[in-house]
Amino acid sequence: MVELTLPKNSKISGGKTWNEPEGKGDWREFRVYRWSPDDDENPRVDTYHLNLDECGPMVLDALIKIKNELDSTLTFRRSCREGICGSCAMNIDGTNTLACTRGMSEIKGTVKIYPLPHQPVVKDLVPDLTNFYAQHRSIEPWLQTETTPPPKEWRQSREDREKLDGLYECILCACCSTSCPSYWWNSDRYLGPAALLQAYRWVIDSRDEETGKRLDFLEDPFRLYRCHTILNCAKACPKGLNPAKAIAELKKKTVERRF
Repeated sequence: MVELTLPKNSKISGGKTWNEPEGKGDWREFRVYRWSPDDDENPRVDTYHLNLDECGPMVLDALIKIKNELDSTLTFRRSCREGICGSCAMNIDGTNTLACTRGMSEIKGTVKIYPLPHQPVVKDLVPDLTNFYAQHRSIEPWLQTETTPPPKEWRQSREDREKLDGLYECILCACCSTSCPSYWWNSDRYLGPAALLQAYRWVIDSRDEETGKRLDFLEDPFRLYRCHTILNCAKACPKGLNPAKAIAELKKKTVERRF
């Protein structure tokens, strides 16, 4: 019989309970993943109770209220609160999403909040996205040209500009990549949905003149072809984008240029 040993501090233990419901109100239970590198304890799940009559409508509002009024040690990222920065990406009710755009009315019963899956955790709900950002930089996400720049700007037709729709809106929240099983197992070599969506955004840009170099970089068994079209990325994207389609187009272009 095979015996498996779990890594140290990998088993989640029971946590603390905060602010038991008192009096009338729309009370909701929140179970939040907690872990700190400053001690030698296992991760735990703390339980918080909030009266939604005294709280904003979004999950991020609840987290801010918990931090401000119940437990100041709770750690999470947040910034714009408008769904355009991607800072507050986390796993809520089993789905990767943005805490600032996920309404508590969309969740039935207990609200379960964890960091983005399959990433090292810095603390509590903060994942370590060092590798994710390095992969994004590796595709060189900026306009590259060889001809002399025009005096004012690089012009583009309306038709060519419309090709970028559904690509440029990516906010690099990592919801798609951390929902992808292929990325879970091969994140050291597979670029993942977010980076590949960004790569296609520059490959398809009519102003860019380094298409060949970009495709050369991507044509690798792991960087591009580790995608198996599972489509978790399209389902998870809080902006409604379709990274799987962009990846398919990249594969198509790598094949087309051989003929």
